[in-house]
Amino acid sequence: MKLCRYGAPGAEKPGLIDADGRIRDLSNYVADIDGKTLSPETLANLTGVDPATLKLVEGEVRYGPCVAGTRQFVAIGLNYADHAAESNLPIPEEPVVFNKWVSCIQGPNDPVTIPKGSRKTDWEVELGIVIGTAAHNITEDQALDHVAGYCVINDVSEREWQTERGMTWDKGKGFPTFGPIGPWLVTKDEVGDVHNLSMWLSVNGKKVQNGSTATMIFNVPQIVAYCSQIMTLLPGDVITTGTPPGVGLGQKPEPWYLKAGDVVELGIEKLGQQRQDFVAWDAAK
Repeated sequence: MKLCRYGAPGAEKPGLIDADGRIRDLSNYVADIDGKTLSPETLANLTGVDPATLKLVEGEVRYGPCVAGTRQFVAIGLNYADHAAESNLPIPEEPVVFNKWVSCIQGPNDPVTIPKGSRKTDWEVELGIVIGTAAHNITEDQALDHVAGYCVINDVSEREWQTERGMTWDKGKGFPTFGPIGPWLVTKDEVGDVHNLSMWLSVNGKKVQNGSTATMIFNVPQIVAYCSQIMTLLPGDVITTGTPPGVGLGQKPEPWYLKAGDVVELGIEKLGQQRQDFVAWDAAK
């Protein structure tokens, strides 16, 4: 299934994407797409719903974040060897774990605000893992049992705050609007082999990232099991899993970064696409 949330910010409704790519309203079955909805029992019940029996959502509507009520937004850094190289950092022996504040989560096509005084706002197309059931100290063999599905994430980053303002990456990762998620939560049965999905990102029509989840250093079961050792993963939590090369930081001959007026588009095979207009902090107030 492809599940979504649609409507105005703060008033999103649950939806299902039918075979023709249209939104069908799920309000008669679930209150929202959140941790409760992502239980195996509820997902199994929704699988049995005929989309043709659901109300068709007419016209153009906004996609909200594809999951509501996320309590932990966990991120994995340097998870592609070639991205580690362009960052001039060694390939990690264990997953690099940091946080994106949940307050940065927004819809996939909502404008992104460049922080006040920012000189190094950057882009990162990433595969997102959405947790379906709580997990603590699980094994890699158990990990996928706790995963509800996957989504597209732009791990927007401010590099100066990330690397030049102390040793805590979190500082540069969670500014407001820095977490576009969606458009859909695609359940793992529909995705199939999550470790062989093409992914791309363009800035103003120029493709700058063109990679595949096949080149991740740590795969999905490894990431979920590892994170479960250092926290309790909760239903509705999101893990963003790293980016392939081609970020602004790694551009040659010199790095270049996003500015007001830039348009970023990105997507992952089977998981959909995003589009964001980047706006100045003053204009967003």
